[in-house]
Amino acid sequence: MTYDLRLTPLVAALPATVPFVGPETLERERGAPFAARLGANENGFGPSPRAMAAMAGATADIWKYGDSLSHELRHALAQFHGCTPDNILVGEGIDGLLGVLVRLLIAPGDAVVTSDGAYPTFNYHVAGFGGVLHKVPYRDDREDPEALLDRARLTGAKLIYLANPDNPMGSWLTGAEIDAMIAALPAGTLLCLDEAYLEMAPPEAVPTTALDDPRVIRMRTFSKSYGLAGARIGYALGATSVIASFDRVRNHFGVNAIAQAGALAALQDRTWAAYMKLLIEGARGRIAQIAHDNGLRPLPSATNFVAIDCGRDGVYARAVLSQLAARDVFVRMPGVAPLDRCIRVSCGPDAELDVLAQQLPAALKAADQTVSKP
Repeated sequence: MTYDLRLTPLVAALPATVPFVGPETLERERGAPFAARLGANENGFGPSPRAMAAMAGATADIWKYGDSLSHELRHALAQFHGCTPDNILVGEGIDGLLGVLVRLLIAPGDAVVTSDGAYPTFNYHVAGFGGVLHKVPYRDDREDPEALLDRARLTGAKLIYLANPDNPMGSWLTGAEIDAMIAALPAGTLLCLDEAYLEMAPPEAVPTTALDDPRVIRMRTFSKSYGLAGARIGYALGATSVIASFDRVRNHFGVNAIAQAGALAALQDRTWAAYMKLLIEGARGRIAQIAHDNGLRPLPSATNFVAIDCGRDGVYARAVLSQLAARDVFVRMPGVAPLDRCIRVSCGPDAELDVLAQQLPAALKAADQTVSKP
C-alpha cells in the first residue's frame, strides 16, 4: 500500500539530510565500536559524581513530567550569573533552543547571517523554517565580526549567529570584540551568541555587555564542560522580553526531570568544574603534542577539542579522517574550505588519546599513499 504523505512545500523542498551522523550510526555501519571516541566534542571525562547521584535519585519520580519552568535550576543559574530567573530559559540543549529561536524570528524569505563552515545545526533550523542563509568566510581561522555585520546591513538580516569560542576551529574572539559587535548591530538585528564552550575559554573571551541587553541572546549548555551531553539540557540568557517570547512556541515539558536534577547538581559542584577545566587543558596539550610529533600543526583552542591542520587540502584531511576511522579512532573535520584542511579531535581520557597517538602515524602514511601530493 502506498500513501502520499502531504508534506508542506517548504519541507518537501528540503534535502533529506541531518547535520551530523552520530558515532553510534557509524559503529553500526562498521560493525564494531570505536576504541577512541574523539569526534563529537563530548566530555569523555564524565559528569560530576554529584550530578550522577542526583540523576539516579530522580528516577523514582520519573513518572512525573519535569517542571515546565525548571524553577530550581533557573533560580540557581540566576544566582550563578547575577541576574534574575526571568533572564533565563532552560531548554533541550542549545540545539533545541536554536530551533525555537529561529521559529520565533524567521519566516520564509527572512535573511539570516552566519559564517561559512560554522555550526551546521543552526543552518538546519534556518532552512527548516524557510529562512535565507547569507554566509561570510572566516578570517585567519576566526569568526569575522565586521564581515558578519556588513552582510547583516546589506541583507537586512533579522538574526546573526556567532559561536565564541568557535566550533569547528576552537578559536575565540575577545570579549571586547564581542561587545563592539553588539554595539554596532543594525537596528532590528538580534545576535545569537553561542557560548557552548565559554567555560573552557580564557577570561578575556567573556563579553561585558549586560545579560539583559535586548540586542543579544546567549546560549549555554551542560553538554560540554559539565559532561551531560546525553541529558540534552542547556539554557539561554537574555532580556526578559526576549526570554518571555519563547513561551509562545517552546516545548513546555521538553526538559525531563532527570536532566534538571543532574544539571542543578553539576552547576553546584564547583570543585568538579575546576577539576574538569584542568583535565581539559591537559588533554588539549596532549593532543597538540601528538600533532607536533607527527609533523602537523595544532591550532590554539579555547574549547574541549583541538583543530589540527593537516597541511594540505580537504581531500587529504578527509583521507586522514577515513584512515583513522579504519583504525578505530572517531574524529570529525570542518565541512568547507579552507577550514577542511583540518581534522578536529575532542579532548578525552589518556587511554583514548593513547590510541590516537598509536594510530595517527599509520593513518597519515596510508593517507599519503591514497592521495597524491599537489
